[in-house]
Amino acid sequence: MKIFINTWVFENEIKDGISQAKLFNRVKEVGADGIEVRREYFKNLPDKLKEINDKRGETKLLVNYSVPDEVFTNDGKINPLLKQYFDEAIKMGITKIKFNLGNFKNYNGSLKEDFKQFPLDKIKMNIENDQTEISGKIANIKYFLQKANQNDVKIGYVYDLGNWAFTNQDADYAANQLAPFVDYIHLKNGKLETSNDLNTGKFDWKELLKKLPKVDLALKYPMDNDQELKEQFDLLKDEVR
Repeated sequence: MKIFINTWVFENEIKDGISQAKLFNRVKEVGADGIEVRREYFKNLPDKLKEINDKRGETKLLVNYSVPDEVFTNDGKINPLLKQYFDEAIKMGITKIKFNLGNFKNYNGSLKEDFKQFPLDKIKMNIENDQTEISGKIANIKYFLQKANQNDVKIGYVYDLGNWAFTNQDADYAANQLAPFVDYIHLKNGKLETSNDLNTGKFDWKELLKKLPKVDLALKYPMDNDQELKEQFDLLKDEVR
């Protein structure tokens, strides 16, 4: 079980212009095993890919990649940009890549054939429950993951705790239904506004973790400074290790 820091933690600094590559050493100092970089935070992305890979080698941190795009388009086709996203991931030395599901209900192709083009043996692909009707509903996510499994397509699932508040679904029920597919967990708390403290919000995160497999976790909510990050990291570490 590895603990990652999603770069949303540093949202205010990123808005002020700090690059994600500059955050690696600080994440390392906190004691984390890895960093999760966000595609929407990159400026001049092609120029940053080597820099991220270099920082990965220098710090020995694992690197995950959060991509705010969908696997399936509105008309049920495979998103043509997925290949580009995987190419970016390979150049950065990514361990896991994460997408939203999109409109799978209109898909009528062959999962096995369509996903052969992606390096799923080198990079773990996951989908996440987001805050939308189509990509955030338990039934839609479970249906897709079952179909992928039946077709021997190795795609996992990111259980994002905080997003259940936005889709008005039961986090415990979601954990029970989706636990067999969980590869990664995003932890944040709150109600309809994300808290900067895991212990503040509507979810009992400690109890929910007991319902889920022991997989990699990420802290994913804005924090005010590195001291606050260290306190939240230690809170999580003390619970899971």
